[in-house]
Amino acid sequence: MEPALPDDLAGVPADVLIVEDDPIIAIDFEDRLMGFGVKSVRTVASVAQALQAIAKRAPDFALLDVELVREKSFAIAERLVVLKIPFVFVTGYGAEASIPPEFSKRARLQKPCSSDALEAALQVRAARSR
Repeated sequence: MEPALPDDLAGVPADVLIVEDDPIIAIDFEDRLMGFGVKSVRTVASVAQALQAIAKRAPDFALLDVELVREKSFAIAERLVVLKIPFVFVTGYGAEASIPPEFSKRARLQKPCSSDALEAALQVRAARSR
């Protein structure tokens, strides 16, 4: 029997997919997510890798860097919407980031983001899944 999680960790997703092309940022996100109680964190750096990872095992939540090296993450976002998997866009470009209208209401985290902002994004996901 697993021990009960404290109330503040009860809603943390078990499996998070990080789509980030900067390895240092990806490692930082992974470390912080594990610190919040996420059990599995997978990191990919491209749209193709993300779509493969989702097909193999759908995550509970995803962090999507908007601007990858030569592509944008909107195809991943479209797939997550179809699967009803919550996600947050992450961008270093702030308001200048060009987000398609269908995603304009989606949550965004500004790079670098605070641990509080990252944790709040996970909590919003938990509230929506209840």
